[in-house]
Formats: sequence, structure tokens, C-alpha cells
Amino acid sequence: MPTDDAAADGDADPGSEDPSDEAVVQTAAEAAENVVFSRLDRSAVDDLDVTVTFEDGILEVDVYLNAPEASGDPDRVADDAALAARGAVDDLFA
Repeated sequence: MPTDDAAADGDADPGSEDPSDEAVVQTAAEAAENVVFSRLDRSAVDDLDVTVTFEDGILEVDVYLNAPEASGDPDRVADDAALAARGAVDDLFA
């Protein structure tokens, strides 16, 4: 039987097929980080901040990437990482 703590944590109901809010946020953040580090060497990344929120069914993803020594376009990588995060969440609900 679910407790009040489980509901407060955003966990899905036991009978629900939708992933929990926590699972959505974790999946999005991991997908974004995977894109960044698949395209850039860790040593080239000075700072990476992936902020993900999922409230009331609305996903917000913000990727800040500071990689001045990276070969390639860090802004493009950050945009692609945010898109990958959204795609990963879409796959969760598919």
C-alpha cells in the first residue's frame, strides 16, 4: 500500500504505467550528459550544468556547457544534448 511519502516524492501509483517524475528527470539528465561526453573529451569540458525539471507533465531541460578548448561547437553540443534529453523522455512514455 502506498504511503504519503511515496506520493510526495512524485512516485507513480503502483497501477500506473507512467514513469515517476524522478525517473523522467534522471533519464533526461543522463541522456544529455551522454551526448556531451560522447562528442567532447572530458578534459575539454570546464563546466557542465544540466538542469531538468518535470512538473505537471511539463519537461524543461537547460544545458550549460563551458568548453572553450573543445574542438567543435559547444553551443551545438549543448543544444543537441537538450534535444537528446527530451527524446529520451519521449521514449519513456512511448
